Amino acid sequence: MAGENPNEKPGAEPQSADLALAAPPKDPRNAIIDALLELAGERIWEDVTISDVAARANVSLATFRDYYPSKGAVLAGFSRRIDHIVLEAAGGGDLTGEPPKDRLFDVLMRRLDALAPYKLGLEAIFDWARHDPLAAGALNRVVVNSMRFMLEAAGIESEGPVGAFKLQGLALAWARILRVWFHDDDPGLASTMAALDRELTRGSGFVARAEDLSRLVSPLFALARSLVERGPPRATRNRDGHRESQEERAAS
Repeated sequence: MAGENPNEKPGAEPQSADLALAAPPKDPRNAIIDALLELAGERIWEDVTISDVAARANVSLATFRDYYPSKGAVLAGFSRRIDHIVLEAAGGGDLTGEPPKDRLFDVLMRRLDALAPYKLGLEAIFDWARHDPLAAGALNRVVVNSMRFMLEAAGIESEGPVGAFKLQGLALAWARILRVWFHDDDPGLASTMAALDRELTRGSGFVARAEDLSRLVSPLFALARSLVERGPPRATRNRDGHRESQEERAAS
């Protein structure tokens, strides 16, 4: 009969003409992140409004506000999503027998793999932040938080006296690595891997010197802390009504 599908099996349910309608809707949180990264690769960052992002994500402004207060918050959410992907992947590998530098190299390469689909938008955001000190400072805090988890995933201590030094140093190194990665069209990422190895080697030297310095000065800090906790010497009045310290009483 006319209009019948000759390839359709008898008794089979007719297929939908639009399979996209049958697909589950994307989580609004992730839809907003994806929309922002897409628009960042298409327009100047300052020209991207939250209304543009909401429209691209197919959500209302009210829904956007429920999840994020600003574009910067969306970028922080994107960073957390990448963290999650990397940490799950790193949890499945056994790198315990590798040197710390090699473990961190592997973790950061996994991060670049996770970032690859968003490379164009990230490059535009990176260029914008380089010319906006306030934005650069805000993004630096986001990167430092992510680097904390990258160090932990590599089994490297991120707390303690040298922890802040490690985190900020790695965040700055990561910015330099991204600058190479943005222009590395080699599928094997040879230039990026060389830059990463170079930055980690240099960073390891800085951290070793910082840890040596920390070991040298930590007794002095401990002494200063104990003196502060003890407080100033207590003074009492003698029989003549004069105040005298504990040291003066001991000498008399």
